[in-house]
Order: sequence, then structure tokens, then C-alpha cells
Amino acid sequence: MGQLNVAIIGVGNCASSLVQGVQKYREAPVDSFIPGLMHPVLGDYHIGDIEFVAAFDVDQNKVGKDLSEAISQPPNNTVKFADVPNMGVTVDRGMSHDGIGRYVSDLVVKAPGSTANIVRILKEREAHVVINYLPVGSEEATRWYVEQVLAAGCGLVNCVPVFIGRENYWQERFQERGLPIVGDDIKSQVGATITHRVLTRLFRERGVKLLNTYQLNFGGNTDFLNMLERDRLQSKKISKTNAVTSMLDYDIGHDNVHIGPSDYVPWLGDRKYCYIKMEGIGFGDTPINMELKLEVWDSPNSAGVVIDAIRCAKVALDRGISGTLVGPSAYFMKSPPIQFPDDEAFELVEGYTVSYTHLTLPTILLV
Repeated sequence: MGQLNVAIIGVGNCASSLVQGVQKYREAPVDSFIPGLMHPVLGDYHIGDIEFVAAFDVDQNKVGKDLSEAISQPPNNTVKFADVPNMGVTVDRGMSHDGIGRYVSDLVVKAPGSTANIVRILKEREAHVVINYLPVGSEEATRWYVEQVLAAGCGLVNCVPVFIGRENYWQERFQERGLPIVGDDIKSQVGATITHRVLTRLFRERGVKLLNTYQLNFGGNTDFLNMLERDRLQSKKISKTNAVTSMLDYDIGHDNVHIGPSDYVPWLGDRKYCYIKMEGIGFGDTPINMELKLEVWDSPNSAGVVIDAIRCAKVALDRGISGTLVGPSAYFMKSPPIQFPDDEAFELVEGYTVSYTHLTLPTILLV
């Protein structure tokens, strides 16, 4: 097993959980079930093969600090579950563009100085895969960084709801450079949207017609603070809504589904609460109604998925697979280019990692 060099864009709560997770599971046994992990080994890579070689942010609390220290700086407020030693990786100053929203700007002060040479750093440190962890609504910033990733010749894991992996333009750009994408908008291991998806498919498979549904989410991290700006929330709502309604083979109606973040409650920290309600009709047109409450720590809940997406991207690099990786994107992301039920997406990922069967978007469309 070789080393997998990873760079991070945006050193927030999600980056903190991922860095801690790699440290915690670095020596995870490969032959037993480890709570929190889907694959201790994926393809040719154990979690312990992941090395962080670069990180970029604009917050003066983080820029210039070792990554091990930066992940615990405010406004980060996720749970600490591992002691991370000094990593010898200094957080470089990135580009902000539209990355700092109106409300978050009250908490984040930009670091002085100019933007680092992102391409040069990625090349010099031989980064294989870059993770995009920018805040929701960072449309311009994401596209700018994607250009740097392409120029540096790295794979991309796009964890945010800015549509890259599902768009033909970017698919073609990455294929031209022989580089893979896993995107867009990371799912959690057991989060609000994947739970809602599974229940929606259950209704359909059991012959129950879903008439109305909502998913209301709130939490206390900067993601929820950012989404108080409704303009920044648009792509997130599209991503979460499509992830759920794609499980139906009929149009439920725009006014009959509401999915999206609802409010910011500071004292919750990185905890996230979700309320789901589903109303349908079953046999004899009798009503079937369901209500569910889910509580999670938001950032660790997605880190266990990202840790697999990174390794799928590296396996693709090793084997010359480029463009959007259909199976991994469908299983790990809310807005892949092609939606699959999660059990089918799981099988695509298993085939990808075990039997070395790889599907890119053009391949699957030709089948």
C-alpha cells in the first residue's frame, strides 16, 4: 500500500473531523468491523496511508498554524475525539472570493497577506487528491479552486453543493486532463438526507404513495449560520431535494416537498437536529404517516464518507480513470450525475474497489 497525499481547501469542522479520524483509525485492523468505518481498506489503500500535505484557509485564526492546531481554532466547534500530533503542515492563505458570507464575516477575520500559489504548493507537495470543504454558497471560490486543482493535476472530492462533478463542462475538463472527480455535496453516514431517501424508497417499494413530506434541519455550526443567507442556500436546497425525490418515479409536486436547513441555534455547536414528516396513502387509500427525529454530530457524520471518497479518487488516478466516478459519486454524494438507489450505488462502489471494475460517466451511458 502506498502513500495517499491529500490537500484540504477550507479548514473548518469537517476538516477537523477528517484529520482526527485519520489519526484515530490509522492502525485500524483490516479484518473486523470498526464502528465508524465502512472500509478500513479500500482498493489498495488503508486509512493509515492517507497523509495530509497541504491545507488552505483565509481565517487569521488558522493561516500560518500547523494543521493539527488550526483544526481546533474558532469558529470550529466540533467534538474532539482524537489527539492529533504536530503534522508539519502549515495552513496557507487561500482565496476568499464569495467564501465568507454576511453572517460568518462577524466571526472570521481574513488573514493578512496575499493568496498563496495554490498550484505550485500542490505540485511541490505531490498532492494526489484535493478535498473541497468551502462553505455553502461559495460558487465563485469553488470554481476558482477547481481551476487550480486541474492545473496542478490532482483528483477532486467536491464535498459542497456547488455543481462540478455533475456538470458536463467540468466532466470534460477533468477527462481531458486524465483526472477523476467524486461529487457533488457529501452525504453523511447516517444523516438527514440519506435517511429521508431510504424511507422514501421504502414507501415506493411497499406500494405507499408519498403525498407530502418535509425535512427540517437546524444546528449550531457555521454551516447553519451561513445558510441564514437564503441566496447561499439555493444550491443546497436543490441538492438535498433532488437526492430525496429521485427515489420516486412520479412527480410529488413542488409544493408538497420541503427539504432544507431551517435555523441556526448557537448552543447546539456542531450537533444537528433533523425532523422528518412523511404523509402517504396505502391500501384502500388509508393514511400512513411517519415522523422521525434524528440527532447527530454533523461533521464526524460526513468524515467517515469522505475518507472513502478520497481513496476511490486515488484508485481512479492509479488506474487512469478520469471524469466523474459514477458509482462513488452516487454512493457518497447527494448530487451525482446519475442517481441510484443507495443499495445499487453500494454495489457499484464494492465492484469498484474489490473487482477493479470502474465506471465513469461516459461508460455507463454507453452500456
